[in-house]
Amino acid sequence: MAQETTALDALIRNVPKAELHVHVEGTLEPELMFEFARRNSLELPYRTVEVARAAYSFGSLRSFLDLYYQGAAVLQEERDFYELTRAYLERANAQRVRHVELFFDPQIHTARGVPFEVVARGIGRALEDAQAEWGMTSRLIMCFLRDLGPEAALATLEEALPHAQELVAVGLDSAEVGHPPDDFEEVFRRARERGLLAVAHAGEEGPPEFVRQALDQLRARRIDHGVRALEDPDLVERLVRERVPLTVCPLSNVKLGVVSSLRAHPLRRMLELGLMVTVNSDDPAYFGGYITENFLAAQRALDLTREQILTLARNSYAAAFVDEGRRRQLEDELQAVASEF
Repeated sequence: MAQETTALDALIRNVPKAELHVHVEGTLEPELMFEFARRNSLELPYRTVEVARAAYSFGSLRSFLDLYYQGAAVLQEERDFYELTRAYLERANAQRVRHVELFFDPQIHTARGVPFEVVARGIGRALEDAQAEWGMTSRLIMCFLRDLGPEAALATLEEALPHAQELVAVGLDSAEVGHPPDDFEEVFRRARERGLLAVAHAGEEGPPEFVRQALDQLRARRIDHGVRALEDPDLVERLVRERVPLTVCPLSNVKLGVVSSLRAHPLRRMLELGLMVTVNSDDPAYFGGYITENFLAAQRALDLTREQILTLARNSYAAAFVDEGRRRQLEDELQAVASEF
């Protein structure tokens, strides 16, 4: 068993990955938070990095979001957004992420007076550098904060339209309870008219009905999280039939209390049901691990097989917003690694 585990660990560490659910603001490690605060002459409520890291502890999505927004306040200049994104991409490259679709939340920053273009330029330059240096491809997804409501989302979309060519899709995130997807039908319709695809957080803390609304009202091409869809057999049947990708984040689900433990996580069951699930890190600085740590923890807790690990990787390529040529490249890289490990 130990030898088998070692072999699976090696496979996980080396398999080429596409990460489809990661929030750039959620990659803010305490060390960078302190560096940006110092540089921008901001006071933090923490005396040391160690105290800040200890504060990365919460019992619900709401308490996490409060901490998340507080941390993001240190991001002020284009250089900050570049360095934050670059730090994540360096970690991702070391973990064999070959393609990333990165979420960002402009409303967190524009509400503080940071211009949209400052945010977009800083993130975009880092993504361009990652492709030039490592061949890592990327797409950028702008998310609306659902708890700010649909009118604020419409205003944000208008602000973003001059930069629409830099985006592949719009998304919907933040606190689910009390904020159903169908509240945002109009803003997603306008985004589609400008050629943007749609994804949406649904079925994390919200009910299966939110997944259905995201598909029908928002025309979401992927569902972010979606674990509560299992409560509705008819919805599961539809997701399997339509091959709707679900971007699952195991460590996040445990940290936020969506599931009681990794052993109780439905990831393996979802695979066995034929759902197109992928593994992602969500907000890795806050949830205890980047994509490889999520794969490793899930494999050990759920006894995932070699074929299931390869299926999760293949699902991420199939679900990515890439052309068939790039998808074949990723498949070829996977085959080479699979033959070696």
